[in-house]
Amino acid sequence: MFIKTFGLFWRRDEVAWNPGIGHSFRLLGRNRDRNPGLWLSDFREQTGIYILYGNHGAHYVGLTGSSLAQRLKSHNDWKEEWDRFSWFGFRTVLSGSDESLHRLGAMANVKIANMTEVITDVEALLIRAMGLTNLRTTGFTDAEEWYQVKKHEADTFLARCE
Repeated sequence: MFIKTFGLFWRRDEVAWNPGIGHSFRLLGRNRDRNPGLWLSDFREQTGIYILYGNHGAHYVGLTGSSLAQRLKSHNDWKEEWDRFSWFGFRTVLSGSDESLHRLGAMANVKIANMTEVITDVEALLIRAMGLTNLRTTGFTDAEEWYQVKKHEADTFLARCE
C-alpha cells in the first residue's frame, strides 16, 4: 500500500537541526536495537504525511512530496507550538545496502487494487497519529516502524553499522 515506513512521536529536541561545521543535518531512524540486523536510515528525503504535536495534541498536518526534513525545518519558526512529530512515509528503505545507512527507495507507483487495504492503511495512520488505543488494533498493510535515533546515540549506532 502507500504507507511504507513510519515514525511515531519523535522529539524535536532530539534532532540536530544545526549540527555545526563538518557535520550534516540528519533525521536518523533505526528499526532494530542490536547487531546483527541493526538498520539505520536517514529520513531527510522521505516523502509522505507528517503531523506536529504540542501540549494540546495535534497542531499541524502536512504533506511533503520531496523532503520531510525541509518541511519540518520550515516549521521551526513557530517551534514553541510543537515538540513532537510523527511521519508516515511513501518511500521504503532499501535492503542489501553496503553502506552503514540504508537508502530510501523511489516512491512506489501504487495501484489501488483492494479498497479494503487502502481503508485499513488510512485507519492505521489515524489511530497511530492520534496515539489512540482502539479495541481493535489495525496495522498497516505493508509498513515498517522506525524509531528515532537521539542526538547522543547517533555516533554509537553509526559505528555499529560499519
